[in-house]
Amino acid sequence: MTSITPQPRACSIARTLAVVGEKWALLAVREVFLGNRRFDEMIRRTGAPRDTLAARLRTLVAAGILERSQYAEHPARFEYRLTEAGRDLYPVIVTLMDWGDRHLDDGTGPPLVIEHHGDHQLAPHLVCQECGEPVHPRDTKPRVNPLPARP
Repeated sequence: MTSITPQPRACSIARTLAVVGEKWALLAVREVFLGNRRFDEMIRRTGAPRDTLAARLRTLVAAGILERSQYAEHPARFEYRLTEAGRDLYPVIVTLMDWGDRHLDDGTGPPLVIEHHGDHQLAPHLVCQECGEPVHPRDTKPRVNPLPARP
């Protein structure tokens, strides 16, 4: 009797984590959102090893999340800017930050607060784009999307 090994689930989360699922990758994206686009500043603000951060930035550029732009010629210096795909990661970044503030608080409060419209602290909340209702796991149901037939 031959046993069949199940194939890993086709998963958008796994594909996303292959690009941004490493600590230094998300911290680099965080820094660009916070306005720190230059390599040396990212090193200072993240504490990442230089070679590791350089590799993560190459991956983020290759994936279309960041674009590299030269700002000085002698010596050649570059900064990183978010692409549309990179800007679409903003809800992920602020939701991770909010989760950490609520579940990993060390008693000192949040280290960074993001203001919304300059008059109140941002409180991220997931809502359904179709109906506008808050999204709770108990109200959702996963459905496998049938793949199109291959010719």
